[in-house]
Amino acid sequence: MNESQLRELVPAVIGVLVRRGADFATAEDAVQDALVEAVRRWPDDPPLDPKGWLVTVAWRKFLDALRADTSRRRREELVEAEPMPGQGTAVDDTLALYFLCAHPALTSASAVALTLRAVGGLTTRQIAQAYLVPETTMAQRISRAKRTVGDVRFDQPGDVATVLRVLYLVFNEGYSGDVDLAAEAIRLTRQLATMIDHEEVAGLLALMLLHHARRPARTGPDGRLVPLAEQDRSRWDTALIAEGIDVLQAALTRDRLGEFQAQAAIAALHADARTVEETDWVQIVEWYDELVRRTDSPVARLNRAVAVGEADGARAGLAALAELDPSLPRHTAVAAHLHERDGDLVTAARLYAKAARSAPSLPERDHLTRQAARLNTQLRS
Repeated sequence: MNESQLRELVPAVIGVLVRRGADFATAEDAVQDALVEAVRRWPDDPPLDPKGWLVTVAWRKFLDALRADTSRRRREELVEAEPMPGQGTAVDDTLALYFLCAHPALTSASAVALTLRAVGGLTTRQIAQAYLVPETTMAQRISRAKRTVGDVRFDQPGDVATVLRVLYLVFNEGYSGDVDLAAEAIRLTRQLATMIDHEEVAGLLALMLLHHARRPARTGPDGRLVPLAEQDRSRWDTALIAEGIDVLQAALTRDRLGEFQAQAAIAALHADARTVEETDWVQIVEWYDELVRRTDSPVARLNRAVAVGEADGARAGLAALAELDPSLPRHTAVAAHLHERDGDLVTAARLYAKAARSAPSLPERDHLTRQAARLNTQLRS
């Protein structure tokens, strides 16, 4: 059993312990301890029933934790009066854990960390490395999150939309540290899709697959950011694209459109174009119109301005951009792009340089700086 398969057992094992009377925080800690022991022992002595083994070991560690806490002696007596569980009931609590970890009382950062820990089965060290923060900082964040949801019952209803936003946040974190968070988000969303029949779950899975398919072409050999229009499309993962489109089409046939389906439809139109010139920008604008109607997202409006500039010309794009708040992130970079398409290289070069100074990441800053330098070279020649 590989590490990914081992992690897939985590939610079910936590669920067994919680249903046997463990509080969520202690159960989650006990399961993490059992995972450490599994990684150490299984290569030489793999169990016939991995889930049952994890339940037994985690339950033992849970009882050990209770015995060490003298202030909870009475609870220990009650728990020990229960028979030792085996694998437990066939109830799958994974969906309940998704809802618990995406509880509205948690901040986005805490919800993401708790989801990766309790549902994803990652260690605190792995999560800290992925988010480039000290392990102690991440441990405190996870501990606070577990205290916040400690009294939430598994039978309380959850919000699918909140769960999806947490998973999307995980996906957008990228590829830092030992854990590929984009791949982990896809794994968790696939898992969720097998558990709940919801068109927006399918829409998010399709969106992730279509974006992830372009990953090999997003950076050059030297690590430079490669914009979509300049990417080598032969490097796109056609299998992921085909799967993403199939998942999206199945969701759209249900005629219950949501924002993730709309975003996936835009990604599918990009993925379906063999060359940048063949991109159906008119349809992309129509999908952005739909997305803006549903979300009124400033980011969607900004991306719509780019699409309008491609479909109807740079002047139309600039007119759409003029309606937006110029303090929006990447507003200046979009303005630079549209001015360049309109032939105003002096303004475009100035705006690229300005956008570089406030870029949210080093690769993006370097890209915008090179764009400004490229236009200044053209102007001097």
